[in-house]
Amino acid sequence: MTRLLFLAISLALTPPAAAEPGLLPEAVVREALDAHPSVIAARARVDVAAAEKRALEAGPYEFSVTGSYVSRSIDREGRFNEYDAILARPVRLPGKARLDRKAGALGVEAATNHFEDARHQAALLLNAMWWDWVGASAEAVVDAQGVENYATLVRIVRRRVDLRDAPQLEADQAEAALAEARLLAAQSAGRADLARARLAAQFPGVALPVEAPTLATPAFDPAGASQMRDQVIERSHEIAAANAEARRLGALAERGRQDRIPDPTVGLRLFSERSGAERGAGLTVTIPIGGNHRGAMAARAASEAQAAAAQLNAVRFDVQEMADGDLARAAAAYSAWQRADQARAAQMAALAKLRRGQDLDAIDLADVLLGERQTHAAFRAETIARTEALRDITRLRIDSHNLWISE
Repeated sequence: MTRLLFLAISLALTPPAAAEPGLLPEAVVREALDAHPSVIAARARVDVAAAEKRALEAGPYEFSVTGSYVSRSIDREGRFNEYDAILARPVRLPGKARLDRKAGALGVEAATNHFEDARHQAALLLNAMWWDWVGASAEAVVDAQGVENYATLVRIVRRRVDLRDAPQLEADQAEAALAEARLLAAQSAGRADLARARLAAQFPGVALPVEAPTLATPAFDPAGASQMRDQVIERSHEIAAANAEARRLGALAERGRQDRIPDPTVGLRLFSERSGAERGAGLTVTIPIGGNHRGAMAARAASEAQAAAAQLNAVRFDVQEMADGDLARAAAAYSAWQRADQARAAQMAALAKLRRGQDLDAIDLADVLLGERQTHAAFRAETIARTEALRDITRLRIDSHNLWISE
């Protein structure tokens, strides 16, 4: 009976080999990602960068009007009304406007890539929380089935005790095993409920099914996984954002060097003296004399550009590590699941022999209970290993932009 019950678990948890891991529909996922607060914030920062781009293109300089009025009194000549007015505006020297436009465009490019990376990070969060729930639910199924198995064994032992075919000690041992199984079932059911609550809290727009989908059989193609590992690097928005930021700060560093020569202010002056007896118009030019402040700001911009270039290399290292880690983790998790699946099958065969031996009074109940515990543990280990394999394979697909995140 126990062998058949564990076989039922195996069939319930093992769909056909070609089955795709049970995931949410892609349209639902995309909508959930776009509605996540981190993604909304990143999208708003793209608008911030676009506004800053327009500001840099327009430049910081504006027209200014300066005027004065004087009533002057001269001995033996009388009182005169005099005024002057100046309309002036600073002018960017050649090359500075080009660098401002370049910095603005690169700012938008960096913000756009940060937005795409925010969707990527939200997808990874959804992937982790999804498999937390699905895996915990699968463990709960195994533990619930274990309770049924032990309950069946308790009924059999009790009947043998009633028939004086077994001592009361065996009934007590079976009852203790049932109590332990119920404890495990309660704990795993609690973990599943917690995982579902966390998933619903982070992604409230996703209509989760009442029951978690069944764990599918992992599928791993080494050649395809190696290609996806390369795509993790090729399609990385983290690298693209860091590259755009480094180029932006490089443009600002060049802008700082050019800004050591101040921009002149050109104006048109109109004046009237001696109550209009003298009138005139002319041009004014004001050129600031640069000092230590401009030199320090240029040095600061150059250092920021150097830091951004170093940060770009650091991001490349991080993405390289992530790509290699994703591939290694997925391959190892898949191999571990295969070993766990083999152990589960072997343990089922061993339990079947123990049950037959007990029926023939050749095996003690203690040995059968040990076999039950080992079989239950093998099913739990296989379920956990299967969840981790599916989690890591799906992560590789997400990081390579082959799932949920498209190019």
